[in-house]
Amino acid sequence: MSITGLALVLSAAFCHAAWNFIVKRINGGPELIWLFSMLSVLIYLPVAVWIVAIEKPVFGIWHFVFIVGSAMLHLGYLLLLQTGYRNGDLSLVYPIARATGPLLSTSFAVFFLDEIISIQMAAGAGIIVFGVLALTGGITAGAKRPSASLLFGLGVGTLIGSYTVWDAYAVSTLLVSPILLDYVCSVGRAVILTPVANRKRKLIRQHWRKHKAGVIAIAVFNPLAYILVLYALTFTPVAYVAPMREISVLLTVLAGSLLLNEGRLRQRIGWSVFILSGMILLATG
Repeated sequence: MSITGLALVLSAAFCHAAWNFIVKRINGGPELIWLFSMLSVLIYLPVAVWIVAIEKPVFGIWHFVFIVGSAMLHLGYLLLLQTGYRNGDLSLVYPIARATGPLLSTSFAVFFLDEIISIQMAAGAGIIVFGVLALTGGITAGAKRPSASLLFGLGVGTLIGSYTVWDAYAVSTLLVSPILLDYVCSVGRAVILTPVANRKRKLIRQHWRKHKAGVIAIAVFNPLAYILVLYALTFTPVAYVAPMREISVLLTVLAGSLLLNEGRLRQRIGWSVFILSGMILLATG
């Protein structure tokens, strides 16, 4: 894995961890997603216009198919994730999804994009995924709804793996601009969630009044995190990028222990070192 690709993915992980941490502190719902999506559309509009003006992209039917497909996959991911959190256990749905996603992404990349994975890369990816699962709690004995949680976690992970490979093909083979691809996803979320926003206008005003700086930070970091990943995918195989992205889970969990006093710091530092060893194997494979 090149230094540039590694830098992009690690930067994306920090951005991803940052906006997830802020979202957790605000504790919002679909109306928060609509709010930061609308802000993202406004903030990144000049960049999107500049990309169109400079690159003058010419889109064929397959470009539109993949752009619309990406928007639908990302929307489905968010909706299924929320449903999973309502019907399953957070401590199961999230780690299963984040562990399943990169495994499927790497598998899909090998089968559909003809990428080659070495034994060292496979070992590194496996260590990262197993470490993430252990770090975030894994399948706990006290889970109330393990079957539902497992199904939702696998479903969300399948969508993560699907949109990663789908978007990788769009930006690396069809040469769709990563910024435009992510921008369309933000526009799609904002449009589709508008009816929800209309019903929860009071709550939206409350979020804006109490957490303006945080909402703006989410609006910046949420798209930026994935744009950086998409740029990495233009010249870096999915088999490298997908597992490496899971460092964001490590950062988020550690932030919860250190900044939100969620405890288990010693255990989580141990698993963090374990994940780091997987990252070294993957990056040098």
